[in-house]
Amino acid sequence: MTTATPAAPAALVAPQYPTLASIALDRFGLSRYRALNTPLLVALGSLFIAASAQVAVPMWPVPATMQTFAVLLVGAMLGARLGFMAAALYLLEGAMGLPVFAHLTGGAHKLVGPTGGYLIAFPIAAALVGYLAQIGMTRTLARAACSMFAGTLVILALGALWLSLFFPQHDAFIAGFAIFLPGGVLKTLLAASILPVAWKALGR
Repeated sequence: MTTATPAAPAALVAPQYPTLASIALDRFGLSRYRALNTPLLVALGSLFIAASAQVAVPMWPVPATMQTFAVLLVGAMLGARLGFMAAALYLLEGAMGLPVFAHLTGGAHKLVGPTGGYLIAFPIAAALVGYLAQIGMTRTLARAACSMFAGTLVILALGALWLSLFFPQHDAFIAGFAIFLPGGVLKTLLAASILPVAWKALGR
């Protein structure tokens, strides 16, 4: 004899909000083209990350770019699943040799070099921010900033941890985390400030 697993109380189940992308598609009457929308949104997300990667400031051992800004924004707008897919597609494009990484570079060696930790963290951060967006954590500036900062910390922490394989741990923390933290906060606030405006523009 089997017993059914009791359902979780409704109060404990986090509501799932539509993403900005899905609302925009609905507003423009494109939501019915679901078979085309998913690959299109994923491709556009990866191209946005690639374009943002070219806004770079040479630094050692890792350049400072706008990739983090793009990854956070893509996750927040597309949601966890599509955000993850867009960032993963970006990495696949780079691994195949397409010039999508900083300074129009590409190659699988980038994923195992000093910058590999940051790159590998992109899909994880996009999925995290996307999940937080889907439970309503990007509707206000304060909540959006907290969500974006969580994604930023994931990228910086995994990047610095990976960097410690190439440099002493103290140097990796300073050069791979602490130096990038102020810029990360600024990019977090910039990305977060866009979301309430977008929600308002879409009438939600």
